[in-house]
Amino acid sequence: MPDADRRQRILDDDLDLILAAGVEAGDIAMRHFRRDPEVWYKNNGTSPVSAADVAVDTYLKDVLLSARPEFGWLSEETFDAADRLTHDSVFVVDPIDGTRAFIQGDETWCVSIAVVRAGVPVAGVLVAPALGETFAAGTSGSATKNGVALPIGLLAPQETLRFAAPTALIDGVADAVGRPVQRMPHVPSLAYRLAMIADGRLDATLVKPRARDWDIAAADLILRRVGGGVTTLGGEEIVYNRQQTDHGILVAGIGELMPGLARTVERLQERATG
Repeated sequence: MPDADRRQRILDDDLDLILAAGVEAGDIAMRHFRRDPEVWYKNNGTSPVSAADVAVDTYLKDVLLSARPEFGWLSEETFDAADRLTHDSVFVVDPIDGTRAFIQGDETWCVSIAVVRAGVPVAGVLVAPALGETFAAGTSGSATKNGVALPIGLLAPQETLRFAAPTALIDGVADAVGRPVQRMPHVPSLAYRLAMIADGRLDATLVKPRARDWDIAAADLILRRVGGGVTTLGGEEIVYNRQQTDHGILVAGIGELMPGLARTVERLQERATG
C-alpha cells in the first residue's frame, strides 16, 4: 500500500473510532438527561459540572486511550497534563458542550471529540443525542450529518446574513458587508452553534474570548469540510494543542464571508473599546 494511502487509512480509522465512541458517549449522557443529575461548580463557582460530564469523560478517556495509547489527552473535565505537548496526536474532548443547557433540560448540547495532529484537527465528531444529530468529518471527503454529506456552504449576493452575535455588532456588520443582517438567537453550546453553520441554519457567529480548544476543534474541522472555518480577527486559522488552550475573539462562518467579516468585526471592536 502506498504511503499516502496508508496514512489516509489511519486517519479514517481514527474517525471511525471517535464516531463510535461519541455515539456511545451520547447514550451515556442521555441516561442522566432530565433526570436531575448531581451538579457542582468549578472556576470559582462560574462553571457548572454534572455527573453526566464526568461519566462521559471517564468513558471516553478509557476507550480512546486504550485504543490509541500513544495519543495525548486534552479534555475540559480532566486535569491538563503538560505531557500532551509531547504527543504528535491528541484527543481533544468536551464531554458535554453546553452543560448549562443540559442541566436545564434544553436539547442543544453535544459531545465533542477531535483528533488533533501537529496542531490541526484531522478527525472531528459532534453527537447531539437529544436532537438525534451526529456530525462527522475527516481530512478527505464531505462532512456529514447523520451519515449524509453536507453541501459546500454558499451565500448568494445580497442574501440576508444570519449572524449569531451581540446586537451592538449587527448594524455595523450590515453596513460593512452591504447586505441585510439578521441577528439569530444565542445558542450556548458553541460547538453546536458551529454545527448549525455547517448544515446551513446559520451563516456566521462571533466567538467570545476564552473559548477553549475542546469547544471548537471538532466543529472547526466540520466547518472546513463545507468551505468555512473558525479564524482569528486577523484571519489566521486556529492552532490547537498549544500550551495555552484558550483563544481571543474569533469569527466562524462560510468561507466567502470570512475575510471581510473578520476585518469588520475587528474594526467594530476597536471602535467600541477605543
